[in-house]
Amino acid sequence: MSEELKALARGWYDAMTKAFATGDMNALDAFIVADFVEHNPSPGQGPGLAGLKQLFAGFQSAFPDMNISAEDVIAEGDKVAARFVMRGMNTGSFAGMPATGKQVTVEGIDILRVEGGKIVEHWGQYDQLGMMQQLGAVPTPG
Repeated sequence: MSEELKALARGWYDAMTKAFATGDMNALDAFIVADFVEHNPSPGQGPGLAGLKQLFAGFQSAFPDMNISAEDVIAEGDKVAARFVMRGMNTGSFAGMPATGKQVTVEGIDILRVEGGKIVEHWGQYDQLGMMQQLGAVPTPG
């Protein structure tokens, strides 16, 4: 079972990258149930898959070349954890700021709970402060 979960997680990150490249958020439907639970929602993010698509559409307009890669994937039981890296250039407005033209590299960790071959719950953290520092919105200490 753990190898299937790892493959699902890798496919999920590939689907996100494709969604960013094409703007077609429907690629996410194959991986997430409509009423999935987001335990760490972003400000203004609505519930379920619809809320996630809305959030990703905002990111996609700001970082259309965003690439998300799973660097480490660990699975046990019905959960899979992944350390991921997002890389992209800010070419559209983001978080109320105009485009900066700056490249960002942001790391994070996701935990996904899977039922019936789809993601039903998500816990995640990514380096939001580091991202805002790379964009120049928050000063870097020193």
